[in-house]
Amino acid sequence: MKIVDETKLDFDDILLVPARSPAASRKEVELKRTFKFFHSTKEWTGLPIVAANMDTTGSFKMGTALNKHDAVTCLHKHYNAETIDEYFAYYNIERNVWISVGMGDHELDRLLKIKSLIHHSPNICIDIANGYTEKFVEWCSKIRHYFNDSIIMAGNVCTPEMVQELILHGGVDIVKIGIGPGSACTTRLKTGVGYPQLSAIIECSHAAHGLKNGERRMGLICADGGCRIPADVCKAFAANADFVMLGGMLAGTHECEGDWEYEIDDDGEYQKSHLSFYGMSSEKAQKKHNGGMSSYASSEGRIKIIPYKGFADSVMNDIEGGLRSCCAYVGATSLKDLPKCAKAVKVNRVHFDGSV
Repeated sequence: MKIVDETKLDFDDILLVPARSPAASRKEVELKRTFKFFHSTKEWTGLPIVAANMDTTGSFKMGTALNKHDAVTCLHKHYNAETIDEYFAYYNIERNVWISVGMGDHELDRLLKIKSLIHHSPNICIDIANGYTEKFVEWCSKIRHYFNDSIIMAGNVCTPEMVQELILHGGVDIVKIGIGPGSACTTRLKTGVGYPQLSAIIECSHAAHGLKNGERRMGLICADGGCRIPADVCKAFAANADFVMLGGMLAGTHECEGDWEYEIDDDGEYQKSHLSFYGMSSEKAQKKHNGGMSSYASSEGRIKIIPYKGFADSVMNDIEGGLRSCCAYVGATSLKDLPKCAKAVKVNRVHFDGSV
């Protein structure tokens, strides 16, 4: 075994350092970003936060809620083409609601059917647990062939070499970064495989942003997993993530689908109480959608019971408030400038209350 003799960092290992700020108020901080893509013909402007394509958070209701913040939702892949067509026809928000697929010809058939129904190419999230196979790069390239003007996000990986491979040979616009950091993921416990998420973001962003055609960047990254509190989202963007994907932070909001527990309030009405939140590689997810675990596989997800959090709008406002304050503290007037202004110190692990 080769050992990399260098300390790698997670979100809890650093604190951002305040600096003199040109912003007179947090109100002045601009959180929206505009991205042009190398492979896609589209341009996207908005708040680069993404609801994960889990069957709880990647719902139609989440898409509608996050669109009000100009943020993205990746729908879970268990909606059929006709239902998606009806949703887009009613809400007309497909710019911020992306279609998720795995691997297999049936997934391509579903994508092509959606394209024929909505009369244009949707934005796409290609999501598998292990993005390191040669077949995955070939699959991304195949999807790009059929959807040459779509924005394509794909993953997951956690190292620079694979980021560049997916951008250069897979035709991917945004590479999802994260192997095992998610709160409902047990990949690191079952396999011993992973990479500390903060270092993965820093190293993979350098790899993606370093690929250029003239002055144009060829690729972007989306930090996927490990964000539990607004501070983690701030650190992910400070580490040069272009997008940040959230699962657990949005789990338990009113817009989530799935197995809810209810309680009766003082007026005798049933109210949402707790949500069963689980990884998509968990035994529960595999039983629900695929009839059970394959004989050669083991569960790589856990079940968590999440208390009801209210509406996603409240969670998003909290995150946006944290981002604005973070930028103002470190001297950035926009989310775009946050990585340039951010300076961090290593600490002996940060607890949720901010103490060290």
